[in-house]
Amino acid sequence: MGPACTIDSHPDAAKPRTVKIGIADVVTSLNGRDEGKSFLVIGTEDDYSLLADGKGRKFEKPKRKNNKHLKLEEKIDAHITDKLINGEKVTNNEIRRALAQYTADRGENSSEEVAGGM
Repeated sequence: MGPACTIDSHPDAAKPRTVKIGIADVVTSLNGRDEGKSFLVIGTEDDYSLLADGKGRKFEKPKRKNNKHLKLEEKIDAHITDKLINGEKVTNNEIRRALAQYTADRGENSSEEVAGGM
């Protein structure tokens, strides 16, 4: 039987995967039930981000997710960024519209746009 391979002995173990995610960033979930969904970061706690999409995850009850399970996309518009940084309340409607605009800019159709167009 050969030597056991542990996580500590792996060559990449010394290189933690660090994602610089901040308030008002758009992120995509890489793992879990929400995999592939876009969210707005409305707060941070150590290596975790507080996420909202304005629909399933409202501003009042954000999802707490580990940053290593998130893919950083880009910053959202300056108006929402300023409100979040200054501690002002952002409405769920503003979050939905910002994420819809983001997905439209990327050339994707969000389910909200499809449902709203009927």
